[in-house]
Amino acid sequence: MPALWMIVASLLFACMGVCVKLGSAHFSAGEMVFWRGAAGVLLVAVLARAQGVALRTPRWRLQVSRALAGSLALMCYFIAIGALPLATAVTLSYTSPIFVAVLLAVFFGERLRWSTAAAVGIGFAGIVLLLRPTVQAELWLGALAGLGAGVVSSLAYINVRELGRAGEPEARTVFWFAAITGLLGLPWVMAAGGFHRIDGSGALILAGIGLFGTAAQLAMTRAYRYGRTLLSASLAYTTVIFSSLFGVLLWGEHLAAGAWLAIALIIASCVLTGLTTRPK
Repeated sequence: MPALWMIVASLLFACMGVCVKLGSAHFSAGEMVFWRGAAGVLLVAVLARAQGVALRTPRWRLQVSRALAGSLALMCYFIAIGALPLATAVTLSYTSPIFVAVLLAVFFGERLRWSTAAAVGIGFAGIVLLLRPTVQAELWLGALAGLGAGVVSSLAYINVRELGRAGEPEARTVFWFAAITGLLGLPWVMAAGGFHRIDGSGALILAGIGLFGTAAQLAMTRAYRYGRTLLSASLAYTTVIFSSLFGVLLWGEHLAAGAWLAIALIIASCVLTGLTTRPK
């Protein structure tokens, strides 16, 4: 069941990516981050009230740490989606399983088997191969933002695991993430010149970002709480498949053969990483 929740989360994240790609023509990345957080606060507050879940947390340090890492990763992710083909941006942003494996070994003392180390090496090779043929000089900022999202997301995912082990409800964790995301997005909006006028289509795009993103966070949090950390992180790569299909269907994006090979290597690396780790 945790695996199914992760696949559902991946589809919803891909739908959010489509909305971000559409919204990048009308709004700044800071605006989309702000509205993503604001929508999440409202939706999760209603959900938490219906479930009788208190939003005040005894694990506030861990919640703030997870929310800050997740918010920074989201900012990088939105920048990458606006600058790169959707499949490339999502692939770079979802390199987190590779970094999760390294962080679990370094900071949590979890054994890194030789097969896992080999899988991590394959993943890094895929990253290099993906960057070299597909990212032009003027797109490197977007590429670095995407890769930065992958690095920072690994910290957020580990915190999600620890929060689940501490018994924190999914709604509470997602609420804190949304609240801090909105707070961090607001000064970014002001620095970029303020809010743009929102018309009917813009409202639908922003609503899609908020709805899809919040639902995806809830599904992802449940998957990490009840499933294996690295397996859940590996299944997150189905977002790449969904996003690639959306990119081809909606924008006619076509990547070179070398880029598809790189994406395949990275996905294989992350799946192998999950399969070669000990059950939690």
